[in-house]
Order: sequence, then structure tokens, then C-alpha cells
Amino acid sequence: MSKERQRIRILIADDHFVVRMGLLALINTQPDMSVVAEASTGKEAVELFRQHRPDIALMDLRMPEVNGIEAIALIRREFPDARLIVLSSYDGDEDIYRALQAGARAYLLKSMLRENVLETIRAVHAGLRRIPEEIATRLAERMNRDQLTAREMEVLRLIVDGKSNKEIAAALHVSEGTVKIHVNNILSKLGVSDRTQAAIFALQHGLIHLD
Repeated sequence: MSKERQRIRILIADDHFVVRMGLLALINTQPDMSVVAEASTGKEAVELFRQHRPDIALMDLRMPEVNGIEAIALIRREFPDARLIVLSSYDGDEDIYRALQAGARAYLLKSMLRENVLETIRAVHAGLRRIPEEIATRLAERMNRDQLTAREMEVLRLIVDGKSNKEIAAALHVSEGTVKIHVNNILSKLGVSDRTQAAIFALQHGLIHLD
């Protein structure tokens, strides 16, 4: 087997050029790794994975066209053994939970030391999972929280947008009484006491992202 085939073949998917260049420079200094493709959108990531069949894909979560979580799910549906690593700026426990549910084998923050990235690539390539302790703590918090329904998520997003119960009722074509029930359920599930705290919680934990 040639040295090229022995190398861990890697796809980088991130919509920021500087991030891709940084990862490219880091990975290509390693004798056992090589970057075989770069994607700037989630859709492109899926297409390039299909074309190159890399050993590892590094996936950002916030990409245009198709986001990282959707891209991970699409890749895993077509290639169940795909080994995918999330490398994201987002540390909200909902982001972590959704990415791992979609099939990611590791979740790293871009702020983590470069050695962590290389070690994680090698570990995941060897069939292991890698969740750093601080990420695992956030995931445990998410696992212990009751999941919001689709309707409650709609109401929460409108709360984050600053809408009143009356405005939410009009937007969702329901009564104000129904909205109050949803709001009370949201406060209870999130463990907060008012709408402002619910909005802050949603943003801090990655339930809602401001576009």
C-alpha cells in the first residue's frame, strides 16, 4: 500500500475561508494525513463526500444552503459508516445534542488547542468517539431536560423575537389562552421563571440562533 493510501483522507467543510486554510495548513503538516477536498456549504460537503469518500470529514454547523447537522444526517443516511467530526464555534447543548443525534462521532470547539483536533482525527479514524469533558457536561444537561414540542419551539422563537402573547397568537392563528399554556410549558421545561429568562436560555443553549 502506498504512503498516500495509508494517510487519513480528510474533507473540510466550513464556510469561512480563513478557517479552512488554517485547518488545511495544520493537517497537511502531518505525515499521516491529507486533505482531499474542501467545501464551503453543507450541500457541497455532501456532494464532495459522495465524490471522494474521505476517511474523516470535519464539519462546521453553520453553513449556507444546508446546515452542518442536516449535512451530517444526509451523509450518514447514504454512508452509515461515515466518520464525521463537528468543529464548531457553537457550544450550546442543543447544538451538541443534535449533531451527535445526526451521527457525528466527535464534537470539538474551534477554540480548542490544535493538538486536540489532530488527536481527535486519529481517534475517530480508529473507530473511537471523542467528546471533551466540557462538551460532555453540556450534553448531560441537555439529556436531563424535557424536549420542547415543535409548537413550543415556534412559540419560543417568537418570544426571542420579542413578540407578545397577542402577537404570537395572531402569528400562529391560535387563541391567547393556548399561547399562555405553551409559554407555561416552555418555562417549566427550561426551568426558568419568565419570558426574558426563557429567551436568554434559548440563545445560550443553542435552542434558537439569531440569523
